[in-house]
Amino acid sequence: MRTPEPHPDDILTNPGENGLDSVVAPEAGAGAGTEILVLEPRATLKLRKCRVQVTAGPDEGRSIVSDKERLRCGAHPTNDLVLAEDRTASRHHFEILNTERGWLLVDLNSTNGTFLEGRRVERAYLSAGAVVRAGSSVLSFTPIDEEVTVEPDREGELGGLVGQSVHMRQVFALIKKIAPLDVSVIIGGETGTGKELVARAIHERSSRSKGPLVVLDCGAIPPHLIESELFGHEKGAFTGAMAERPGAFERAHGGTIFLDELGELRLDLQPKLLRVLENREVRRVGGNDVLSVDCRVIAATNRDLVKEIAAGHFREDLFFRLSVIHLQLPPLRERREDIPLILSRALADPEVLARHGRKHISPEALALLMAYAWPGNVRELVNVLSHVLAFSEGEEVLPEHLPARVRGQAREVPLPFNEHLTFKDAKEQLLENFEREYITRVLSRCEGNLSRAARESGLHRKSIERLVKKYQLDAKGMKPR
Repeated sequence: MRTPEPHPDDILTNPGENGLDSVVAPEAGAGAGTEILVLEPRATLKLRKCRVQVTAGPDEGRSIVSDKERLRCGAHPTNDLVLAEDRTASRHHFEILNTERGWLLVDLNSTNGTFLEGRRVERAYLSAGAVVRAGSSVLSFTPIDEEVTVEPDREGELGGLVGQSVHMRQVFALIKKIAPLDVSVIIGGETGTGKELVARAIHERSSRSKGPLVVLDCGAIPPHLIESELFGHEKGAFTGAMAERPGAFERAHGGTIFLDELGELRLDLQPKLLRVLENREVRRVGGNDVLSVDCRVIAATNRDLVKEIAAGHFREDLFFRLSVIHLQLPPLRERREDIPLILSRALADPEVLARHGRKHISPEALALLMAYAWPGNVRELVNVLSHVLAFSEGEEVLPEHLPARVRGQAREVPLPFNEHLTFKDAKEQLLENFEREYITRVLSRCEGNLSRAARESGLHRKSIERLVKKYQLDAKGMKPR
């Protein structure tokens, strides 16, 4: 079978010294042509840029080289390429979009129209050397493809992420390279690998760092509220909407929106999200006004979106729109050499030192920690350390201080469900029992501190509050078991 051609937006890796390709191509079908970054000692970042130059007209000589997903041209100063002297150009005349199919020219309802090679167009794909006319200005378009080789970073941490392994130092180097690019990013990886920390690191090193970073967990919000959380709502839009409320996109204006657990987004909301990404406009639930939004979108998922597309659970056009760059984080079991460093940095944290004093982990305990599979990745490791610090006395952490599952002594217990109920009722009962027990244990370990419980569980504080209310728990009175 012929290997699919790489998508021009993807991050690819060079073949290793053994001659084997380090890029795993997906099978033909949904998502074919989009490779996910496989971290190797050297990676090649393929960037798509374009140059637009005014070759004739009042603003002759003006030009711009852009790597943005959307380049706007017109008379208004907010455009990327400003036709300041052209009195016949509209305020926002046209834009050029970087899409999965190529560079797309879009007329922005201009007064005098946008012309490509002499023909008036509303939407058309551009080829190298294309000539565009807007008002009295003639502009040339030139695509620029750039390859950047990314070497592993020398530092062992970045923005709360820790690791000396080649995998993680490659992640750090790529974060630094892609942060200044004002393009969408999908961060893939198992639960607990640090996807939100990567998003924060990208935001903090971008040109939008002075703007807000708005985090929205698509998997932690009740289904009937997700549309309101994304796009906002007007007063009286639905039962309980006592006042108008801006959505996440509005709140992220001028900054970055981080859509966590994107794979959990309902299928019927995906076209609405796609329209927001394409038009940079939102309409609140129950509202008529269209509001402009300008924010960078970073999304994260622990699902294989290519498989979700093939199964009909995720829209391919939304995937391509978001995955201009797709960065895959490695699980902790594939970078075990980072475990001692993560532990030592955590134990050196001033808050930990103030609360528990100096601690060190015995060689025997460290051997068990290194051997454990860590299905919950770094988040599980940090939570285990938190548990150990709460219950160990003295300076040394010994094997007996570790949870039974880490010591390899946990027993398999069958799920306690009632087979005399219908499947739906039994599943619902089992889920409720799990929710109640899980939230009770987490809150007990965190001494009723909702914010700490949210951090350790990976849930938003609102979700913790909702579960506490649902099961009528006394969070303030909870103490470690």
